[in-house]
Amino acid sequence: MMNVNDKVDDLLGRDMDGNEVRLSQFPGKKIALYFYPKDSTPGCTAQACNLRDNLPELEAAGYQVIGVSVDSPESHRKFAAKYSLPFPLISDADHALVEKFGVWGEKKLAGRKYMGTFRTTFIISPDGRVERVITPKEVKTKDHAAQILG
Repeated sequence: MMNVNDKVDDLLGRDMDGNEVRLSQFPGKKIALYFYPKDSTPGCTAQACNLRDNLPELEAAGYQVIGVSVDSPESHRKFAAKYSLPFPLISDADHALVEKFGVWGEKKLAGRKYMGTFRTTFIISPDGRVERVITPKEVKTKDHAAQILG
């Protein structure tokens, strides 16, 4: 897992429209890079909508929100359109980012084991270093913006 003070590569990945997403596109901003398991599921929708609804406060505090999941660009486009999400969603279908950040692994649900993304948020400072990590046990999907601002 990426840890506090680790340097993050400038190129994060490609968004739902195929555009490169780079830290350098957001000079002077803190990046709230949030990894989530799946588009349009209850927890992920609650989290995305909470960030959307509180985006003015996040932006006023100097944050740029960027979401990441292993869903396809098409899935991201539908998710963003359905819920009017105004921030980039990176499609990490090749798992490069989830593996680099250490948020991909074995999960359990109803006794079944499967591989998936651990819901985790990394706060990246303007100089490109991990400043804070909000771990899967800490993330509150319905109040995530307040956690970032806290």
